Amino acid sequence: MSRAAARRRLVLPLDVDSVREADRLVRLLGSELGVFKIGKQLFVHAGPDVVRRVQRRGGEVFLDLKFHDIPRTTALAGIEAARLGVRIFNVHASGGAEMMAATAAAVRDVCRRERLRRPLVLAVTVLTSLADADLRRVGVAATAARQVVRLARLAQANGMDGVVASPREIVAIRRACGPSFVILTPGIRQAGDAPGDQKRVETPEAAMHAGADYLVVGRPIRDAADPVAAARAVVRAMARGLAAR
Repeated sequence: MSRAAARRRLVLPLDVDSVREADRLVRLLGSELGVFKIGKQLFVHAGPDVVRRVQRRGGEVFLDLKFHDIPRTTALAGIEAARLGVRIFNVHASGGAEMMAATAAAVRDVCRRERLRRPLVLAVTVLTSLADADLRRVGVAATAARQVVRLARLAQANGMDGVVASPREIVAIRRACGPSFVILTPGIRQAGDAPGDQKRVETPEAAMHAGADYLVVGRPIRDAADPVAAARAVVRAMARGLAAR
């Protein structure tokens, strides 16, 4: 698999506190990766216009706001995400079957009616900052691995295009949900990188080999002395993983 194919699957979080810094990263890395992730910090700071700024520079956007609310509220938020033209947005699978089904249907309908490109709608399973002990503290008796697969199946049955899950669960999700179900994977670190607040991590090569479709890589690129070189190193590792499938 070519590096160009791997590059399209790399997602960089714009987890920064200013539009100026986001602009700098988009200018610097726009040709090195496929998607920029806009999460809560930047979106609360700058609002929907920061999505449009990235798009005007030719960047695709993953709107990572993890919607989790009653079905109607989440579905209406999904409609607005579609109208923003984002490539991907997500909801929490733990919001339940009705919430996911309502959102998937609302997005499908508005995109057909308004002739919009339909975004990928992904369901967040278990955050990569959580381990088995953390789940037990909030009343989930299942291990993280089992809970992820349970939520992935629920998401697929209720119209989600795929899930957000740690690299440790990729193989099990593929087995449960098949080859076309999208898996977007945070918790990616090169060998020797500090894990930060991630608890279920893997290398880019291993994650792609296991079957991930997109990898989210933040601090190892963003905080590197040479972010361009760091992004290229990640893409090379991803390409090796894709080639080995």
